Amino acid sequence: MGFIQAFKGAIGGMFADQWKDFLTVPDGLPATAALFPAVPRGTNAGRGSNVRGSQSIITNGSRILVPEGYGLVTVLDGKATGFITEAGGYEFQGDAPDSKSVFAGDDVMSSTVGMSWERFKFGGRPTSQQLAFFVNLKEIPDNRFGTQSEIYWDDAYLNAQVGALARGSYTMRILDPLLFVHNYVPASFITENAGVFDFSDPDNPAGNQLFREVVSSLAAAFSRYTNDPDKGNRITRIQSDAVGFAQSLAAVVEEDYRWSSDRGLAIVKVAIASIEYDQNTRALLNDVQKADALSGNRSQSFMNQAVARGVQGAGENGGGQGLAMMGMGMNATGGIVQPSQAQTPPGLNFGNQQGQQQTQQTQQGQQGQQGQPAQAQPADNQSAGPSDGAPADGASGSAPAADDPVAKLGQYKQMLDQGLISQEDYDAAKKKALGL
Repeated sequence: MGFIQAFKGAIGGMFADQWKDFLTVPDGLPATAALFPAVPRGTNAGRGSNVRGSQSIITNGSRILVPEGYGLVTVLDGKATGFITEAGGYEFQGDAPDSKSVFAGDDVMSSTVGMSWERFKFGGRPTSQQLAFFVNLKEIPDNRFGTQSEIYWDDAYLNAQVGALARGSYTMRILDPLLFVHNYVPASFITENAGVFDFSDPDNPAGNQLFREVVSSLAAAFSRYTNDPDKGNRITRIQSDAVGFAQSLAAVVEEDYRWSSDRGLAIVKVAIASIEYDQNTRALLNDVQKADALSGNRSQSFMNQAVARGVQGAGENGGGQGLAMMGMGMNATGGIVQPSQAQTPPGLNFGNQQGQQQTQQTQQGQQGQQGQPAQAQPADNQSAGPSDGAPADGASGSAPAADDPVAKLGQYKQMLDQGLISQEDYDAAKKKALGL
């Protein structure tokens, strides 16, 4: 007992003339409608010999047009008696030996619903009067969600707990119509003269249940998305990655609520309309942006700019003395202007040169004295050398003082060459250092 396929695809040609009445999908359905009764079209309302029947009831001779993107499920006492997903025209013939109960084609769904058919099909011999319903097999859009308070999750990239308010919508698909109808749709929607099962209907308890489950899964989905080591996703990518985040959300609802295995449902895409981070997360993201800006080649550029601003401020506030202190500070930090190159302060080079000259003079003096006779020692047997506390002859080889004008001018010249100070700043510092 079942259906005979009259044609495949849309109605046309001679069938348009022969099929004056049939049952099909209702007009004006919302995009979020998932299950709805078959409705009559034509002079005899597609009921065959059942001229006084109600909508969704089929009997022998009833003709049914199954459009593309929809599936037909016939039921009796809550059990499936027929299932069709191939678009085309069908005639219900309960007694025809060549009739079939299932037309699922050879696509992915045919293998998916095979086991469900064996589980939920009618066990006895069906009567000649049954109920017919259509299932939406398209991607069902505009299933909205939103959080009333912040949700929190641990973020591996930020290495902290972050929180946000989130609003958006998701699309889903009915993967197994038989599983969906039998396990999830309330019984009131699979009875005679039943209404439309609409996911967005606020009075639909089954649709509201899905909304609550999605909202409760958002925190875990955010965590899964941002902490996946194989993807390296950052929190800022969520709003632009509809498919990637949908996979994370679908995995969470499957683990927690078994949408696919128990209900035949799956989330396909997620659109995050807005994410409002809490105050701590906003501050943390601001720090991350600064760190990103200072990474790589940008670091040297930002450092040079900061030093230049400091030099300019020192010159404006303290004249040459301020610039001198700034230069000494830069040398104390080990050449911060060009951290990639080891620099020797000009003052230190000058001191080294003086020390080398003094050493050479001392050595020459010692060589000249080796050929002269020794001088007589004083009677009191005291050394002829300098008294305690007096500077030795070679003491003049010590490093110059920190305020050596030559060293300062060397520092200013280096800063001028690097573009950190202007020519006017250099001239002012020069006059200051030389006491002009």
